[in-house]
Amino acid sequence: MNSKRRVFLKGTLAASAVGVAVGAGMLAPRTVLAAWPESAFGPRSVSDAIKNAMGSDSMSAGDISIQAPDIAENGAVVPITVETGMSGVTDIAILAATANAPLTSSYKLGEGAKPFVSTRIKMGETSDIIAVVKANGRLYNASKEVKVTIGGCGG
Repeated sequence: MNSKRRVFLKGTLAASAVGVAVGAGMLAPRTVLAAWPESAFGPRSVSDAIKNAMGSDSMSAGDISIQAPDIAENGAVVPITVETGMSGVTDIAILAATANAPLTSSYKLGEGAKPFVSTRIKMGETSDIIAVVKANGRLYNASKEVKVTIGGCGG
């Protein structure tokens, strides 16, 4: 019983310290949790979104596996997994071609990280899902059509 009490007290003290740091402005959640490049997520065209997120829109077909349902019953939650066997992967981006803002997510991978991303996206209508992988300074892409029966973006 004593060890549980100590663990609880240590956890409470740690959470309190983080709360005080956030409250004092010393720890800003925006910079700690994620970066949001507005220039990449703002464009309305796939080409502009890729160019702003990856630095170029010149791509070639690559060995990229996209796992997504052929038919998404609910567009509000569409599971997407992107994986590749290529080496030297530094970035992975996922786009929904017909969305108002096509770039759904963009990931920067650390050195030696496994090139694998799994997420859920929101789709308002049937669209091609495009995965873009940056490996050894070059861009590669693959796509898969996902049919949406119930729109997730207000439909």
